[in-house]
Amino acid sequence: MNGLLDALAAALQTRQWTLCTAESCTGGLIAATCTELSGSSVWFDRGFVTYSNAAKTQMLGVPASLITQHGSVSEAVAKAMAEGAVRQSGCQVSVAVTGIAGPTGGSPEKPVGTVWIAWHVHDQTETAHHVFSGDRQQVRNSTVLHAVQGLLDRLSKPQQEA
Repeated sequence: MNGLLDALAAALQTRQWTLCTAESCTGGLIAATCTELSGSSVWFDRGFVTYSNAAKTQMLGVPASLITQHGSVSEAVAKAMAEGAVRQSGCQVSVAVTGIAGPTGGSPEKPVGTVWIAWHVHDQTETAHHVFSGDRQQVRNSTVLHAVQGLLDRLSKPQQEA
């Protein structure tokens, strides 16, 4: 993970951009992972841990109606979390995660391990859906890895100037 974080730090610093996180199922693990790197205050601004639906609405501006319509573990909510984090922080980049880490909480439609990740990079939001296997900690660790790798992948794409 250290090499991944070094590359992420370099990509953000080259653009003079800052990152914020909006986390539900990982409970702040992405932010904690980012801040393991010395000097991360240059490129990491803040993390929102919005575990409850009320927190998603209050802290990130996710409409309660969106949560009611799609469920808190959904593409629409992940996207709204990522966009809300940027809006509330002023950062150029965010990553948001919402999912079911287990061992309880799953359903046939959304089994344990279901995770939605959204990345907002300079006015564009992309999402991905995963169903990770393993116990609670494995699901959370897989989510962190995919969130950070996905962020780096998106930062590595050539950016069009606005």
